[in-house]
Amino acid sequence: MASSDYDLPLRPRRLRKTRNIRRMARETRLSTDDLIAPLFVMAGDNQREEVPSMPDTYRHTIDRLVDHAETLHALGIPAVALFPALPDHLKTPDAEHALDPDHLYPNAIRVLKDAVPELMIITDTALDPYNSDGHDGIVRDGRIDNDATIQVMCEMAVLHAEAGADIIAPSDMMDGRVGALRAALDDAGHTDAAILSYTAKYSSNYYGPFRDALDSAPEDKAEAPEKDIPANKDTYQMDPANGEEAIRELMLDLDEGADMAMVKPALPYLDVIHRVQQHSDVPVAAYNVSGEYAMIKAAAQNGWLDEKACALEALTGIRRAGADVILTYFAEDAARWLEE
Repeated sequence: MASSDYDLPLRPRRLRKTRNIRRMARETRLSTDDLIAPLFVMAGDNQREEVPSMPDTYRHTIDRLVDHAETLHALGIPAVALFPALPDHLKTPDAEHALDPDHLYPNAIRVLKDAVPELMIITDTALDPYNSDGHDGIVRDGRIDNDATIQVMCEMAVLHAEAGADIIAPSDMMDGRVGALRAALDDAGHTDAAILSYTAKYSSNYYGPFRDALDSAPEDKAEAPEKDIPANKDTYQMDPANGEEAIRELMLDLDEGADMAMVKPALPYLDVIHRVQQHSDVPVAAYNVSGEYAMIKAAAQNGWLDEKACALEALTGIRRAGADVILTYFAEDAARWLEE
């Protein structure tokens, strides 16, 4: 039977026939406007160090960070998310270095804001970069002390806002921290500082390369068995098996004043991104995390897949699921690819 003998009035392939018609019919569009670039800052001068588990991703000293930020801004990327890599001697169980007004992190914020004022700076208020126990919160009697952690985070948030941060991003998953941060920022006169809450941050195995970049993994109990320290982050980050719980967290964050909500990681949690988008009346972010990045980079280096094609497909999939913005280590490359 010839194809013309079929009576098929509905032929979806008509909208796939040419590149231009596919462009016209495209439902999801990825733009540089959608990208946030995570950046790692370290002490020193005129240096950068590649993260071993994250090819083409670097820890920069502040001066080199400015050069990188200027490049990102020129490419049209609207914001960066800043994370500090600190030496072990500055880490303590109470994370006191986080509150030093003249340490690496607030200084980096000030310099970046002065050098590239239009580039939005998103700062992290979790304690793990400063905590010798490697946790996002203060460990007391073998558990994470929720309320003591929030007290430190509130002081951190005000310090970051005073340094010039545009958006404060609590990535810790402590209960009630969004409301406490909002009150602390408002009381200090920083009513314009927005809060991007890590609303649904899962206790994921995809964070390994990030912890490599900051040396911020929980202390290995095998190396310090005498210490009463949780071996992982399961008591505060979310169970990967749960989806509805993300909506409960979202409702709490919205009630407490979150300006944006985030799902982290992204690719294994596309369904959660979609659910959160359906229930949210604020922009939804997704974090295309270090493990997701490292997998694509490693496979590409082995010649097993096309890095550009797979990275753009992954980012488009995250947008299609419902993310309004994406934190991704592919941000600079993606911005260049989208210009082609």
